Amino acid sequence: MANHEFGIMETDTKKNQRFDEYEPKKYKLIKINDDFIEPLLPEFQNIPCYWHTLKRLEMNLAYGGITLIPPKSMEDFISIFNSHYSEKYKDLIILFKEAKRRNKYIIHYGI
Repeated sequence: MANHEFGIMETDTKKNQRFDEYEPKKYKLIKINDDFIEPLLPEFQNIPCYWHTLKRLEMNLAYGGITLIPPKSMEDFISIFNSHYSEKYKDLIILFKEAKRRNKYIIHYGI
């Protein structure tokens, strides 16, 4: 079963910092099955995110890698999750709203 995991980054990221390793103990992660993320990828394609480092601005999630989701992109993700609302997205919506409120990044570990 392939899962995506999302968590709030409590410390500020630095421009030269790389995120290449899976660190589940560092973040309080929420798991969601790929069956609920993969269908939304076309809608995420215009949302700015960073892949592995703040030096690599991309659009969408790094499906098989690590994504750093900036606070300015939170509302776009929340809107998409809400438009496809299911109980499966409830915890993610809460997480994204909390990160936005606190002006924090979210880290995403792809499948």
